[in-house]
Amino acid sequence: MTNLGALGGDAAARAVTDTVAEAVAALRPAAGRDWSDVRAGRTEWNCLRTAEHVVSDLFAYATQLATRAPDAYRPVEYTVDPPHDGAAVAKDALEAIEAGGVMLALTCRTAPRAARGFHPYPFRSAGREGFAAMGMAEVLLHTHDMAQGLGVDFRPSAELCGYVLARLFPHVRQGEDPWRTLLWVTGRGELSGEEPVETWRWYNNPLVEAERLTMEALTVPAAADLALGGDGGFDWVSGGPFEGTREGASLITAAYEKGAFRPEWTSYVLVRREDDRAVGSMGFHGPPDEDGQVEIGYDLAVAARGKGYATEALRALSTWALAHDGVDVVTARVDPANTASRHVLERGGFARAGHVDEAGGVLVFERRAD
Repeated sequence: MTNLGALGGDAAARAVTDTVAEAVAALRPAAGRDWSDVRAGRTEWNCLRTAEHVVSDLFAYATQLATRAPDAYRPVEYTVDPPHDGAAVAKDALEAIEAGGVMLALTCRTAPRAARGFHPYPFRSAGREGFAAMGMAEVLLHTHDMAQGLGVDFRPSAELCGYVLARLFPHVRQGEDPWRTLLWVTGRGELSGEEPVETWRWYNNPLVEAERLTMEALTVPAAADLALGGDGGFDWVSGGPFEGTREGASLITAAYEKGAFRPEWTSYVLVRREDDRAVGSMGFHGPPDEDGQVEIGYDLAVAARGKGYATEALRALSTWALAHDGVDVVTARVDPANTASRHVLERGGFARAGHVDEAGGVLVFERRAD
């Protein structure tokens, strides 16, 4: 899997900067032309309008993140000044794209890890890595559109394309050529063995709120970092992350490489809001089955046990799951000798449902929608 190594604001900022640099370098040979007379690939826009869209997105994403916009886009718009001649405005457009990249990169570098801003798709918010990846996607895809119209070559690095795919399209296998996969999944190209894509959307990781905790769905890059022994971009309490969290992260990366990962039905890191420290993880073993059943498991750092965090998170995440259409029951399995986990399940609203087998080796608890 292609990734950018260490997670965090600095890595996100570098990725934005590198993406913009590659795009501007590809388009610069065509800066002497009038972009307002050239259609941008398969879009209905001309290349100048497309460039303005990229500029607007870069600045808008920076604004959303910097101001922590809660529930809507800020009422601002960014455009390139009207041209006195068509060739001159193309150069201005490239400068504006560079400026937008600087603003988004700077915002990602300085924003706190927990900062979120409004974005409508699909879970109503994004953090610094999410806005960075969306900005990268806008630059990569619309540079492709403009390059097609202007007749210049553009093939961005596999590392950048791979990160955008892993962060925003985790339900899709990267394959051997991440750039071709990114074009296919956004309706801009063909991929061997796959049907053409007509409608698409990307995914930012969802959040589930509890009394003292925010549960942040693990992204594929974060899971990959955890599986390799890193911190996944989180500041953990002493002793964390525990081994179960790393095992769950390995399952996420394995599912992603098979094209079987589902962004909502993943592991969630339990983050204490008072100090932004991660105390454990809780998540699903996969999406709901055909009977409307989904299984949940959890893992808490030793230093965070005995404080009610697991019960609080279990109650909130199971309630969130049962609110989804097609989910009728949330189950959990526990060793009969694990009294502490049995009490967590009971306090979280789960009832004993029997054994997983006749030998009685594992107890099954469940919480139903009614």
